[in-house]
Amino acid sequence: MEILTRVHAKKLVEWAKDKPETVVLSADLTSSTEADLFKAAYPNRFFSMGIAEQNMMSVAGGMAREGFVPLVHTFGVFIYRRAYDQISMSVAYPNLPVKMFGFLPGILTPGGATHQAIEDISVMRSLPNMTVLEVGDATDAETVLDAAYGTPGPVYVRALRGELPRLFDAAEPLRLGRARRLNRGSDLALFSSGICTEEALRAVRALEKRGLSIEHLHVSTLKPFDDPQVEEALDRCRLGAVTLENHTVIGGLGSAVSEVLAEKGIGRKLVRMGIGDTFLHGASRPTLARENRMDARALVERVEEMAGRKFGITPEELGSVHLTPVHSDSKAEAL
Repeated sequence: MEILTRVHAKKLVEWAKDKPETVVLSADLTSSTEADLFKAAYPNRFFSMGIAEQNMMSVAGGMAREGFVPLVHTFGVFIYRRAYDQISMSVAYPNLPVKMFGFLPGILTPGGATHQAIEDISVMRSLPNMTVLEVGDATDAETVLDAAYGTPGPVYVRALRGELPRLFDAAEPLRLGRARRLNRGSDLALFSSGICTEEALRAVRALEKRGLSIEHLHVSTLKPFDDPQVEEALDRCRLGAVTLENHTVIGGLGSAVSEVLAEKGIGRKLVRMGIGDTFLHGASRPTLARENRMDARALVERVEEMAGRKFGITPEELGSVHLTPVHSDSKAEAL
């Protein structure tokens, strides 16, 4: 598997060179959100707003009114928890092209509840005019800038940093409103998003070898949620559907799929996997994934329950995901 380092940082500099209207705003987390190379390349288009996220969002809205396209960079929790009113009234209500890049979604940080964005999709998805995207690998990270920039109005991106695996073809960009079909099948429909797709791929490979036919979609657009592939997959699945997400099961991918099931009158069982109705604690990604039943092993077990039989899949068959060390040259700090 190809592993790339600081994908967003490098791509942002290249991508922005012919877009003088794009500016980057940071809330004292410049290198931590991979905005440092942009700052060095285009110092006159970079604005350090300090630890004042509410003000940063209001300034971003004002700059957007003047014709700029602000790219806001900070940890996800500091976007939607601290500045929700400003996002709502200064950005979403006037439908301005502010693009928000929120890092450290879900279990990606051992920083505990203060730094773990576990309900951001639910919150941002409920805002009128807001588009919500999520990055799942290096290819997504390289191409999400085009998707966000080409989308009218505000966009919230669940972004990734550090070392990223390339799971998807580099020639196939992230497309707004279109999931990546990673596998075709008719027994089970599997919808995964973000880092959970790497976990899902491990399980799907092992389950397919046992004769289970799986339709696997990697979902990168959480709002709008109108991809016809979702309904098609739900219509075909014999055993039902599973969603796997790095987010609370309330209001995220699982809720979006359940809405399609209900609105289209599709009579299929749905199993939602992700973070339960709870806050997380400070721990490593593998520990949090295991405790919250968000890894490949847990996915196999839930599929076994749906199929009514054991598949005898060993941990060795599942392998492991790529993990960036907590202390790494590819990250500015351990959080």
